[in-house]
Amino acid sequence: MPTELRLHVDQHVRYIQSLDTRKGELEYWLTEHLRLNGLYWGLTALHLLGHGDALPRHEVLDFVFSCMHDNGGFGAAPGHDAHMLYTVSAVQILATLDAFDELEARVSGGRQEIGQYIAALQDLETGTFAGDEWGETDTRFLYGAFNALSLMGLLHMVDVDKAVAHVQRCANFDGGYGTSPGAESHSGQIFTCLGALTIAGRLDGVDQDKLGAWLSERQLKNGGLNGRPEKKEDVCYSWWVMSSLAMLNKLHWIDGTKLATFILQCQDPELGGLADRPGDMVDVFHTVFGIAGLSLLKYPGLEEVDPV
Repeated sequence: MPTELRLHVDQHVRYIQSLDTRKGELEYWLTEHLRLNGLYWGLTALHLLGHGDALPRHEVLDFVFSCMHDNGGFGAAPGHDAHMLYTVSAVQILATLDAFDELEARVSGGRQEIGQYIAALQDLETGTFAGDEWGETDTRFLYGAFNALSLMGLLHMVDVDKAVAHVQRCANFDGGYGTSPGAESHSGQIFTCLGALTIAGRLDGVDQDKLGAWLSERQLKNGGLNGRPEKKEDVCYSWWVMSSLAMLNKLHWIDGTKLATFILQCQDPELGGLADRPGDMVDVFHTVFGIAGLSLLKYPGLEEVDPV
């Protein structure tokens, strides 16, 4: 592979390490609502790159616990309201760092307290989940609940069957899934629905060939993947599309070599990080999902990522 198309590991590690040193920049404060998510994205990218110890473990955990509320939920940063999305990132960080023992030691209710917060967000009539106390529902929140609870061994705290039935109602004629019943198929929502069904052991109700075909059609001539028909390619769909194909055992339905080339073209080879497409500004969101896509493609030197 040409030098310019290799993965610039050291630069990406330094880029992620630098993200919390930019407190003098306006962008740092404008993205405070993504702080806990961003920490998970950066930590995941570092683990896939084989540099899981590149961020100070105790400082990471101190920040995570500073985001926790008395009700068991987590906010994006200290002082932010609790929400399902940030709570999932917190649990994923604790799992990544094998820190559940520290959770039990530092929080009186431990895992149970977080589990109760998540379980209370399920609508027991429809089976779906809200993101927070204000009631917005979305299959992202349902998947997040399943993800976090399964990592903590607490999936029994919610009505799995009703949640699965809700996901099945979100299926569309084209094989895809949307945010809610009747909503347009979208690669990101397909990941959340397939992920939830996989955790529940209920892929039996998925039209796997039809869905696999829809997902494979997301690849464009330049090798990149898009989220839905007639949209531009974006490196983050290297994860959303490919992880779904991996759950269906259909990764070979796309051209992996062309996709890997596209992902590598999205790097900043000097300062590190990946962008949505070549030539754009890098960010930690596209960095982790580009690297995760390469991991699914078994790019040399990367740790294996779990598609679920």
